[in-house]
Amino acid sequence: MSNPIIIACLVAVFSWWFFTGAILLVVRLCDRNSISFRAKVTTAVSPFFVLGFGGLWYTSFSSDVQSVYLAFFSALAIWGWIEFAFLTGIITGPNTMDCPRVLMPFERFIRAWGTLAYHEILLVISLLLILKLCWGAENTFGMWTFIVLYAARVFAKLNLFFGVPRINLEFVPQALDHLKSHFKIAALNWFFPISVTLLTFALACWVERIYALSNAPDIIGFTLLATMTAMALVEHWVMVLPVPDARLWRWMLPDNKNRQDICRKDYHGL
Repeated sequence: MSNPIIIACLVAVFSWWFFTGAILLVVRLCDRNSISFRAKVTTAVSPFFVLGFGGLWYTSFSSDVQSVYLAFFSALAIWGWIEFAFLTGIITGPNTMDCPRVLMPFERFIRAWGTLAYHEILLVISLLLILKLCWGAENTFGMWTFIVLYAARVFAKLNLFFGVPRINLEFVPQALDHLKSHFKIAALNWFFPISVTLLTFALACWVERIYALSNAPDIIGFTLLATMTAMALVEHWVMVLPVPDARLWRWMLPDNKNRQDICRKDYHGL
């Protein structure tokens, strides 16, 4: 168990599982409260967002093992707060209406963009700030962690727009109930092979770096990146394979009586 690659893999997998579950737990506990209450909770946890940027700046000057892990967790803190703000319905988009059943593809895309616009803008601004802080720095693993998360999320959203066979609706909060009408069930779309190929290529690049380098900080950093990319690949394949991924977090969440695992076939959009 002293192998740094195994430890880094376990840290990344546990972080992916634990922080996802923690966010879902707090979101579900807040879900039936007013928007003002959800805004207060989102504001209360906003120090994670600020500390994440501080952590990336601090670790960008150092490339030791501790700094690599701190940069990784700093990127997760920024990402996690943005996702929490989205899932609580505080930072989403101007369109809160259900998507009509029959629309031209371009109009569908515009309406779908409207449901996510503010969230997407915040992600892009955060990405640009991270690039400004970390590009060319001694330690860039936090930056690349955020890039992997951002790219995987964009790929997933595009696949949901073009249509995938399986969509898990169980964890969609009531504040975002209108999003369900913007999902689309369809056979495997043309973009899915492209997205999984790009993620697989990125994974191969990280793995190559693990075995090409000899210093511990780089090995750990690329292992963290490889594991997160692998998790992103798993999440993409879950869209097309009958894998009960919701069980990973369902047991730790309060019961939801309005549970839905698979999107209805008459839903459309993003």
